[in-house]
Amino acid sequence: MAPDISLFIPSPLLLLPIAAVVLWASVRIARSYFFTTKKVPPKSNSSVARGIPKRPAREPGTWEPVDFQRPVASPYPDWSVHTTKPLLYRPFNYGPKYANTMGLRRMPWDEWVELDEQFPQFHQSKARRIADMGGKCARTEPEALDAAYELLEEFSDYLSQRYPSLYERTPVGINNLLTGEQLNIVERPLKEDPMQMAARLLQDDFALLIEKPDGQYYLYAGAILMPGVWNLDERMGMPLSQIHIDHGKVPGFKEKLERGVMSLFRRIQPDAPVQRNTWYIQGLDSVDEEGFTKGEGEKGMPTENFHFRTERQSIRRLPRSGAVAFLFRTYFLPITDMVDEPYVPGRLASAIRSWDDDMAKYKGRHTFEEVLLPYLDSKHEAQVANGLDLTKEDEVRTYPY
Repeated sequence: MAPDISLFIPSPLLLLPIAAVVLWASVRIARSYFFTTKKVPPKSNSSVARGIPKRPAREPGTWEPVDFQRPVASPYPDWSVHTTKPLLYRPFNYGPKYANTMGLRRMPWDEWVELDEQFPQFHQSKARRIADMGGKCARTEPEALDAAYELLEEFSDYLSQRYPSLYERTPVGINNLLTGEQLNIVERPLKEDPMQMAARLLQDDFALLIEKPDGQYYLYAGAILMPGVWNLDERMGMPLSQIHIDHGKVPGFKEKLERGVMSLFRRIQPDAPVQRNTWYIQGLDSVDEEGFTKGEGEKGMPTENFHFRTERQSIRRLPRSGAVAFLFRTYFLPITDMVDEPYVPGRLASAIRSWDDDMAKYKGRHTFEEVLLPYLDSKHEAQVANGLDLTKEDEVRTYPY
């Protein structure tokens, strides 16, 4: 039986990066960061290009292909589909005031797609959902077909370079050395939708946004397959503004953020990809067949039912089509599995308390604060009692870890 569409519960994870980005953009946009033309990868995550000329203005909805080649990815050192652990992202900071900013930073090209030992689990789950739901969770509209082909080509090139023990590039496509799948990405028509084919290659979900003459970016292709994200079928063809205002109900988007968001999306260039991390707490009442989260918990659930859910997200413009590719890899684990990490319970509790009323409502704090906050406080107090030096945290921790 096909899974209930309602399992794809609405989530702030895709919407929040867009809504928060304007606060970051207001500071950086004048520096013409998104107009770089260098063809070399950035030297550091935090560096920001300065003094680089702007590119000529263009009419909304138009794009001239750019002669840009992504730098060849370096093989991931000692990577193994059987033993490489997921990265331990902990992208939350102390209060007392919540900083509703993008937290955006330059993305080294080697970090575009992250794979680890959970790949088989993700691959199995995605294959099942594609079989059950088809175009409701992964499809391409005609307006984005060229961009979808381009993204599939980019994935095939990158993954075979970065993860050569898992993927092999061929004259017609890419082979998965673990599953034995052999994908032909050059035949027309493809054997399946390019977004469904692409979804089988990585652990991220992703969306393609296309600019139209009205200056808005429209969701015309994507693969949204992980439970607890959102329903692709409901939002396909919508502009970002409608997604945020009518469906996402992002606090203050129309009044404060919309103009800056549109400006940022218009300015991002193929040679300047960016990344960010976001997170929230999810109460769960069950898991699906592959062990992924399913359903949504209720107020008063026991501590064991609360999970920490975080996304590592990347944004880049494709040079040939001009489409904006938004990727988001979901990581989640029980709160009880992370509270013994030094400094984590105290910092997490402080971050949760720092949300203002609108953000607290948006992230559903009322569903978990009575149970989770006292639990985190007790874990923090135990760490301090056992000798944890709170003044040393900056020496051992770097954001977003």
